[in-house]
Amino acid sequence: MYERRTEHLLSRAKFFRRLGRHAGASFGLIAGSLSIGILGYHFLEDLPWIDALLNASMILGGMGPVDPVKTVPGKLFASGYALYSGFVALVAAGIIFAPIFHRFLHKFHLQQGEGAASRSHSRNS
Repeated sequence: MYERRTEHLLSRAKFFRRLGRHAGASFGLIAGSLSIGILGYHFLEDLPWIDALLNASMILGGMGPVDPVKTVPGKLFASGYALYSGFVALVAAGIIFAPIFHRFLHKFHLQQGEGAASRSHSRNS
């Protein structure tokens, strides 16, 4: 998926396409997770769709629920969804930042390799 240490650095245009694909995957994960939360709050807590969206968004964003949870199944869902949401936030950030971090490391290794090549060339001269 990513270029190896010995390969050339990806062009800027290809890098931005890769970044866009990663961002799309991350937003897809967030949208799917938000859908799970909306359905859970709507069917387990009998919240209207807009209130279910608000609660799911607030938990997924790390803020906490707006409406109090009243039923036992709703409380179990809310606690599991809160733990899941924390994990999803970390994974989504990792998916977005992975190509940036990889490009930084790849550029660093290329620069290191160029310095080593020039040092070995000067020793042989």
